[in-house]
Amino acid sequence: MNVKPTGYLEFDIIEISKSLGISKEDTQLYFTDGRRISFLIERRAIEKIPNSQLAPSEGAGYDLIDSKGGHWEVRSLTRGGIYFCPSYMVGSGRSFDEKGFFEKLNDVEGYFITDITQFPKMPYWILKENIIRNWWNLNNLGATTKISKAKFLELINLI
Repeated sequence: MNVKPTGYLEFDIIEISKSLGISKEDTQLYFTDGRRISFLIERRAIEKIPNSQLAPSEGAGYDLIDSKGGHWEVRSLTRGGIYFCPSYMVGSGRSFDEKGFFEKLNDVEGYFITDITQFPKMPYWILKENIIRNWWNLNNLGATTKISKAKFLELINLI
């Protein structure tokens, strides 16, 4: 089975490049860097989750609030893969904590995942938390919940 994305986020790379005064190539590089694009993806995700809004602060444990008050996490699928644990567990000197991961799953309705490697037309998937929990329970996620892009695409096609 081949699960199609929930939808696509599209950007006009020529207009962005022109507006920023940088080359198309530099625009492509900038917009496929998860550290840089995540801010914009969060704002575009609002239009795809009806009546949602941004979290009250960047320090919140989630990115969006849906119309029913549910929390959503926005994540980028990059060439390096994707992780599902809380952001505070990722990076130099940080460590994974299974209890914290389950607290995250218990707090969110799900994940809005965008394949930023496909910029300017990026597929996205809206996945409920139970899918991620099931992947963990079946040992499909890495020890720290990080998986490669290929593994994510393999798992998404098994849904």
